[in-house]
Formats: sequence, structure tokens, C-alpha cells
Amino acid sequence: MKNNLWVGLMTLVAGSFLTADASPKDDVKIAAAALGSQTNYSWQATVEVPADAQFKPGPTDGKTEKGGYTTLAIGFGDNTTEAVIQRTNGAVKTDDGWKTLAEAMKDNGDGGFNPTMFVARMVQNYKVPAVEAASLAGNAKELNQYSNAISGDLTEAGAKELLSFRRRGNGGEPPTVTNPKGSVTFWIRDGQLVKYQYHIQGTVSFNGNDRDVDRTTTVEIKDVNATKIDVADEAKKLLE
Repeated sequence: MKNNLWVGLMTLVAGSFLTADASPKDDVKIAAAALGSQTNYSWQATVEVPADAQFKPGPTDGKTEKGGYTTLAIGFGDNTTEAVIQRTNGAVKTDDGWKTLAEAMKDNGDGGFNPTMFVARMVQNYKVPAVEAASLAGNAKELNQYSNAISGDLTEAGAKELLSFRRRGNGGEPPTVTNPKGSVTFWIRDGQLVKYQYHIQGTVSFNGNDRDVDRTTTVEIKDVNATKIDVADEAKKLLE
């Protein structure tokens, strides 16, 4: 009962700060903080890429609970990989069972694309929506309020960070990014973030290969304080 009262109070306080005196960027950060204060929530992230893109990510369905577990179902092509995060630890479900991120990121030695390693790196750097939205707002040049949304362009550094995100080699070196640019839009309802979308473009050079990136990611938040999380016992043991 006390917990529900506290959550409701936080949302009310957050909503009261969304006034004409606060900037649109402040509004987004406050709304993201309100979402992060909730007991739990779910989301779906979808990615749009050009029809001729080499990699076509599927949707990512996520669930998180305050101070507890975050679960992810990451779509890639026709496959879906399950992952669990708890604080700074993570685990990924593979064909050989659950593995820690360190185990999953070991080079398989065949020199080809390693999907398990790729997913493990994604999980290692994953930001839940409340955190990612605040980061996106901080990386925006200026945000403006429109009829039903808040939007603006990303800084060059912010777009570059998103383009190089999750793409590090075994030595930890990021790729080279040229001509980075992007934009972001947020939707807020009753003082709480319900959806955001960001579009990034640029050329990424990695291991001697250049690739033009044009990607739009949309994150829709749902089931706030009504999300239930189930974590496999095998995964829990790896996170202890």
C-alpha cells in the first residue's frame, strides 16, 4: 500500500513540474525519471532500416523491475534470443544453455559472424527506456514542444555515440564514424514517458569495411506497474 502511494506521489510530482517554466528538455528528463521510479514496466523496441540493409533487426521485447531483473527477448532475423540483466551482471540463453556475458562474448575462433557474441555485446550495453530516454534528451541540441510531442535534432557527438554503440572489436576499439546526424521525438502522457523514437544516419567504418547506416528505432512503453517477470533458475544462478 505504501509503495503504491509513493509511486503515485512521484508521478503526481513529476506531472506538476511539467509547466511552462520548464524547458521541453527538462520535461523529458522529468518524465523519464517518473518512469524509472515505477515498480515495473514493459516495452517493445522496433527498428526500421532500408530494404537493402545487410542486417535487419527484429523487435526487442523488454521487461524491468525496480531494483530487480531486466529481461530481454531480442529478435534478429528469424531468431529470438533471451537475456537477463541484474545490476551489472547479465546472462544470455544459447543453444548450449544459459551463459554469462563473459562466456558468450568469447571468440569462437572461426573468424565469421558470431551472433551470440553480437547479442551479448548488445546486452552488456543495454539501456532500459527510462535511462535511454534521459540520455537521448541530454544528447539533443534543443528540444521543442509541438502539438503532441517533443522533438529536436541530436548533437553530432550524440548521433556518433549511437552509431558506434555495441560495435566494439575484441580490443575494445570503437569504429570510425563519419557524417553522423540524427533526431529524436518523445511522447509524454500525464507526466510520464509513453513512447520515443530516434533516427540516426552516418557512415561506420569497422575492420576496414564502410557501411552506410540509416536506422529508426521506436520504443513503446506499456504495462506500467502491471508487468510480471519470470527468470529461469539457471539464469538466476549465473547472476548470483
